[in-house]
Amino acid sequence: MIFLRVFIPFAIGYLLSYLLRVINSVIAPSLINDLGLSASDLGLLTSANLFAFAAFQLPLGVLLDRYGPRKAESALLLIAAMGCAIFALSGSLALLMLGRAMMGLGTSACLMAAFTAYALFLPKEKLPSINAYQMMAGGAGALLGTTPVELLDNAIGWRGVFWIAGGFAVFMSAVIYLAVPRRNESNASQQTWAEAIGGVREVFTSRIFWRIAPICVVCQASFIGIQSLWLGPWFHDVLEYDARETADALFAVASAMIFGNLCVAWIAGYLSRRGVDAILIAVVGMSIFTIIQTLIVLGVIPPSLQGWMLWVFMATYANVCYAGLTQAFPTALAGRVLTGLNLLVFFAAFAVQWGVGVVIDFWPSSDGRFDPEGYTTAFAIISVIQIAALIWFVVFRPKVELESPR
Repeated sequence: MIFLRVFIPFAIGYLLSYLLRVINSVIAPSLINDLGLSASDLGLLTSANLFAFAAFQLPLGVLLDRYGPRKAESALLLIAAMGCAIFALSGSLALLMLGRAMMGLGTSACLMAAFTAYALFLPKEKLPSINAYQMMAGGAGALLGTTPVELLDNAIGWRGVFWIAGGFAVFMSAVIYLAVPRRNESNASQQTWAEAIGGVREVFTSRIFWRIAPICVVCQASFIGIQSLWLGPWFHDVLEYDARETADALFAVASAMIFGNLCVAWIAGYLSRRGVDAILIAVVGMSIFTIIQTLIVLGVIPPSLQGWMLWVFMATYANVCYAGLTQAFPTALAGRVLTGLNLLVFFAAFAVQWGVGVVIDFWPSSDGRFDPEGYTTAFAIISVIQIAALIWFVVFRPKVELESPR
């Protein structure tokens, strides 16, 4: 019963968060036609969600550990609802960016609140698998953000889509506040703000944190930045798909994401119960993910929907990093550990999402399509950074082992 009361509300909240993150990938042609956006404009507009999301992560970590995930997420979802309303009413790029930023701020707790709640309520050996199931809910949000959104866009327009999303955010705010059990008050909730901020400092001065963070950050950021915006335009511009074919391709990619998270949940849970470190599981998966992306960039894997489905499938292993890091720190620091990592992930994702658009704009567009060479160059730059982060993980070995208590 406690599992259902904790998992179901937070999983649905994360579904909404992921839907709002990826929705522009499908409605991009409508936004470009209505507002005359360039590639860099589209990247900046969409990544405003990621920037606000990232900027709030450190305060969010303190709020999660001080007030608990139930109160934090239910309050923030109301801000997301207001962001949806502003986006639906806006006609200028500046106001659209404000709406996207408020959506990012309002959904900034949807994953970290869930991970924090699981660390509080569930046994630690279940965390790698339950975190992967949580990511499956994000995959379901990505599914809804493809063909269903394209159908709604055709029926009621992209503004109507955001009105529906805003109403659902209000509904989920109430569900989480009323359904999730109250936590037992801990010493962490009685900390002063100075002590809480000191916990943030402890996380960011940890050598363990800085061994793991770079590879997790660059792999997660490349996945989020590309999958939540640029895959849709890539299918349109490189494979020359129409709007429905693009939405269907994104649906297939999101399906691969769900299946990948299901496999990770089983594999990570199985290996964790047998003493295999969660970080090792994550790094092996991220290494394969980086190899696949590099092969796509080099053309060894031909441009295809299937190549990107394989890429997304392996991207899911990066999520195991979150469980690995929470196991390396005291439970009282769980919120700050998770949001500290997420801060870096989403600032990097903002840079990827906007940066890809900036690189693409170096090549002229024609007939409403961006040049495929721009995509290849942008993705190649990201692959080089991922490889460097993998080398860092291998070379940098702190004296304190991951499994040692702190």
